[in-house]
Amino acid sequence: MKQNQNLHLKYISYLILCLFFSSCKNRNYIQYYNKVNEIDSIYRIAKQPEKAVVLYKKLFRRYRPLNQERIEEYETYIRLANKYHKKFGGKKNLYKLIPLVAPYWKYKKQDAHFIKLYKKYNIDSLEIEKHIAKWEKSLNRKLVDSFTVAFKRDQYGGRTNKLDIFKNDKKNAELLQWTFENHDFPTMQKIGLWNGDVFMPMGVLLLHMADYDEYYTYFKTKILEYVKSGKCRPRDYAAMIDRNNLHHKVPYTYGVYQGYENIKDSSKVNHNRKGIGLPSLTYRNKLAKDLADSLKTK
Repeated sequence: MKQNQNLHLKYISYLILCLFFSSCKNRNYIQYYNKVNEIDSIYRIAKQPEKAVVLYKKLFRRYRPLNQERIEEYETYIRLANKYHKKFGGKKNLYKLIPLVAPYWKYKKQDAHFIKLYKKYNIDSLEIEKHIAKWEKSLNRKLVDSFTVAFKRDQYGGRTNKLDIFKNDKKNAELLQWTFENHDFPTMQKIGLWNGDVFMPMGVLLLHMADYDEYYTYFKTKILEYVKSGKCRPRDYAAMIDRNNLHHKVPYTYGVYQGYENIKDSSKVNHNRKGIGLPSLTYRNKLAKDLADSLKTK
């Protein structure tokens, strides 16, 4: 009887764990992006870093952390927690951060404050490099090679010959569709950002898909799914939509592509931006200014 009760309890526990991990996997990351924007403003505008740490900690319990460009929320959380003597998971979460910064390592390793933080927890540069090497080995080499060719193809001849552009974009559209169907979205955790001297920001390929209505409808729907799952940056999706709008002389939806000065209805654009997890236009400018200021001081 007791043995049956133990088996029953184990089954219930297993079921609860499965449901928990399934719910985490299926969370809508648009809610995550908006929450990050809110917490970042508490830190950046309201100047309440300790409150931001508490809120970030709660958020990262519910969502697998990302580390988005400019905000760098997971790294910011760790830095602030360390500065204000709050628990953040120590070495365990410092190691968890490494794959998130790995695509940018050629720049990141020059950040003395970043290296100093790791040294404080007895993780030296050689140890970080070892984990970066491990991350590089984990990349999908087939996809890395395929997209290295795709990015070279994308920029072939400086995109000056219309016939070459059409032919190469068609091949890249087919590669993207094949990848989506067979390997999911080609995130930086799958293909990295650099392969030798070839720069591979996925937003560039997606942007050029906006030029072809025959592909655009598919990509508009499919990539929004990847925004929701946390695999595609909202900004990359928004730029693609705005570029297609430009071709059809439709007002900006998100105000991402070709500047911000021509936006006539900023309240509508801000509403649309929030709908995919982008910060408001004003806050976007604040982030850009803070980034520029930080680069000046480095």
